[in-house]
Amino acid sequence: MHVSRALIGTLSVAAFVAFSAPARADGEVNIYSYRQPDLIKPLLDAFTKETGIATNVLFLDKGLVERIQAEGANSPADVILTVDISRLTEAKEGGVTQPVVSETINKDVPAHFRDPDGNWFGLTTRGRVVYASKDRVAQNDITYEELADPKWKGKICTRDGQHSYNVGLFASMIAHHGEAETEKWLTGLRDNLGKKPDGGDRDQAKAIFAGECDLAIGNSYYVGLMLTNEKEPEQKEWASAIKVLFPNANDRGTHVNISGMALANNAPNKENAIKLMEFLSSGEAQKIYAEQVFEYPVLPGVDPSDVVKSFGSIKPDTLPLAEIASNRKKASELVDKVGYNNGPQD
Repeated sequence: MHVSRALIGTLSVAAFVAFSAPARADGEVNIYSYRQPDLIKPLLDAFTKETGIATNVLFLDKGLVERIQAEGANSPADVILTVDISRLTEAKEGGVTQPVVSETINKDVPAHFRDPDGNWFGLTTRGRVVYASKDRVAQNDITYEELADPKWKGKICTRDGQHSYNVGLFASMIAHHGEAETEKWLTGLRDNLGKKPDGGDRDQAKAIFAGECDLAIGNSYYVGLMLTNEKEPEQKEWASAIKVLFPNANDRGTHVNISGMALANNAPNKENAIKLMEFLSSGEAQKIYAEQVFEYPVLPGVDPSDVVKSFGSIKPDTLPLAEIASNRKKASELVDKVGYNNGPQD
């Protein structure tokens, strides 16, 4: 039975989408993805056109690791695509990945964007940047540390402190400054909030547009998505009200997170899976990524889209993401310890 027909009737939180034609002599590869199908479709279409290998995608919004664990040795999963270092390390720690040794991938993906053991590889990066009001914020340089400065009291908005994007940033602060200093900083940031954390990153831009705050923390790619959103033109207004500041551009660099890939531990189409992974790290795929998702390619020498270039230059923090990920538990605990999600307390 073709894998798509085998799975289609069993999904409750997922939608299985076969993007290409039925499997041909060149075979197929099965992808379990946290990335939205419409974002990766152009990549998979290009892969099939180049190789003749059909792609089948199972999109999940949660429970990917648990699903592969439950499927066990009979899992049809070949390649895992996801966003955020936490989900990549979760897959590795959950035992649903296996190491890949590929000269091609290792050549394309810088060392600090891949697992030292070869269990996952970054494909794109996104900066955890500061959105600043064009009208009310004169400065064009900022640091993460400065966000705790009382001069910003009542002027900062963020999403939930426990969201993985923020936990990643807070974990990077622990990696650079230690737990005690990060607790002090996080307390200062909490007390500079203009309201309790809520919404998503786009909502933070909306809050700046509405005058509810002057600064916000958000991912860089959301600005590109908002600026080009033809279906919801009000989002263009939100994005046009802000400028992107890249924190710590003059010292260690801006915290970045990744989207990435991993080879499933029981991949039935292992050879095709590695071909797909090598394609995704290649120049052709990296260019498609840059144009489709407004993220930064990990392959050195591949430019971001013109929209992303308009934000200015990013200097990524080169601290290995594996090291940052090792501090995520502490970061999450600090969010609760300082009562971050309760908002300002003085």
